[in-house]
Amino acid sequence: MTTKATTATVQLDYPFEHDGREITSLSFRRMRAGDTLIGEKYSNEEQAGFALLAALAGVDLEVIERLDVEDLEKVTRGAAPLMGKQGVLTLKQLDARDEYLTG
Repeated sequence: MTTKATTATVQLDYPFEHDGREITSLSFRRMRAGDTLIGEKYSNEEQAGFALLAALAGVDLEVIERLDVEDLEKVTRGAAPLMGKQGVLTLKQLDARDEYLTG
């Protein structure tokens, strides 16, 4: 019997300071049903995704917005396995984009 991950911690390549503490990593929890509603108040898909990442990591939205773009992709890939089918779709989109860029 395989055990599904309930958390994931991603080390940042580009740490930064937020509210007087250094952010060197983000730890994400598994997505819950109610988390699917987080993006409802955002008209922009990117902001909705950032808000979801912030909720799963238990951090302010500003923390996600301040991530280096490489760290943003890294945390997105790290958190995706905790997001069920939505996470699988996210990984496929990232992989397709990478293939297009290197292709």
